[in-house]
Amino acid sequence: MPENEMKMPKIKLVNIVKHFCTITRHRLLVCKHCFKIGLYWQGLTHDLSKYSPEEFWTGVRYYQGDRSPNAAEREAIGFSKAWLHHKGRNKHHFEYWIDVSLNKEEGLVGNKMPVNYVAEMLCDRIAACEVYRGKNYTSAAPMEYYEFTKKYITIHPETRALLEKLLTILKDEGEESAYAYIRKLLKKGSY
Repeated sequence: MPENEMKMPKIKLVNIVKHFCTITRHRLLVCKHCFKIGLYWQGLTHDLSKYSPEEFWTGVRYYQGDRSPNAAEREAIGFSKAWLHHKGRNKHHFEYWIDVSLNKEEGLVGNKMPVNYVAEMLCDRIAACEVYRGKNYTSAAPMEYYEFTKKYITIHPETRALLEKLLTILKDEGEESAYAYIRKLLKKGSY
């Protein structure tokens, strides 16, 4: 039996219910936020892959309630099969847009994300912070999480600049100002 298989926690019935409730609550919050900016279909279809066996059962096994089970899976076996599955099917993750550069010397690079997926990514980050921070959520939380991770992510420079601008507006001026800004970009169709 491979070493990483031995470290896999058992499935607990209570975690099935808790994980289902967590991902469903997250999806409903993203849906609410997407609706506020006019992304109805993206809101309705957000993260449906989390209910697939590859992602769902990992979420149950590594459920903790205060952070992503994918992080716990990564710590246990060295990578997250569920995350690899998830980011390859959900265009609102900047990781979906990573590919080998046409200039092979550059290796892997982030490609520019369409504005509608950057908007969904913003909604996703807000909802994730709302779920995991609970009553301690503030409009600064998504920026705080981004600041914690930004030094090691591979993202297109223009996408990075837009994400940082949106997170700054959210932190400094609030949700409605950030949504008003992104609605203008969605109407324009670019950034």
